[in-house]
Amino acid sequence: MSQGLIGLAGFLAALAIFANFSIHKIEEGHVGVYYRGGALLSSVSSPGYHFMVPFITSFRSVQTTLQTDEVKNIPCGTSGGVIIYFDRVEVVNKLDVSAVHQIVKDYTADYDRVLIYNKIHHELNQFCSVHNLQEVYIDLFDQIDENLRASLQKDLIENAPGLTVQGVRVTKPKIPETIRKNYEMMEAEKTKLLIAVQKQKVVEKEAETDRKKAIIEAEKNASVAKIQWEQKVMEKESEKRMSEIEDQTHLAKEKAMADANYYRVQKESEANKLKLTKEYLEMLRYQSVTANTKMFFGTNIPQIFMDPSSFGKSADIAQSSSKSTQ
Repeated sequence: MSQGLIGLAGFLAALAIFANFSIHKIEEGHVGVYYRGGALLSSVSSPGYHFMVPFITSFRSVQTTLQTDEVKNIPCGTSGGVIIYFDRVEVVNKLDVSAVHQIVKDYTADYDRVLIYNKIHHELNQFCSVHNLQEVYIDLFDQIDENLRASLQKDLIENAPGLTVQGVRVTKPKIPETIRKNYEMMEAEKTKLLIAVQKQKVVEKEAETDRKKAIIEAEKNASVAKIQWEQKVMEKESEKRMSEIEDQTHLAKEKAMADANYYRVQKESEANKLKLTKEYLEMLRYQSVTANTKMFFGTNIPQIFMDPSSFGKSADIAQSSSKSTQ
């Protein structure tokens, strides 16, 4: 009885060990590839729990989502013979599920070691070998990321289709301390120069602003003076026009009065010509005699009456008579 229990316990233990080594889990964003006797099997498992024959079959989980591979401490020799180190290069890449089996078959489950890590070392050394320190460290540093990405992607299209590089980030390389201090001094001088240039630009801009303000002020004053002068000219022209109108009005009135007087005199002359008839003159004579006749009333009536206006005529007659008698 005890032997039976021991046997059952051993069987259960063996079953537990078998289950522990045969059941495995594939995480989401990964797929599983299997090896048997060192040979890659054709099956690829999806995320979840799966069974395999323990001790004979093994598996590797391969990521199929975006992942970032970091390549660290990459030595690089420039064309001038200076050894520099890139502290870290990050490569963001993604493996397509349909290409997993072929890429693992060609480059093993550690495909990124061959296709990315080694390629980064090669490309950086190629780049540094044809450029000097100034170009690698400063002038062309901003182009390294894109150049690496383009070069990696070109090789992957030819050798490992299905693996794509999304981006590359390269940190600033480490250079010898003495050279770095020289670059820092140079950058400090450049900064001072840029500050001086910017100050000069500010001064020039302020001067330009003052000049434009002066021009605007002068133009404004000139415009105001012109408007005032034009206003005065218009006022003078208005006064002149008003004076001309007044003169024309006065001349018209005087001419009208003269024409009226001329017409009146002309008409009176014509009327007088019509009046100078024999009958009219005879009437005037009688009116004159009647007006000059004097009447006397009383007991003593003068014997002689002489018209004072005729005294002059009587004296002239008397003188002429005396001369004729002599």
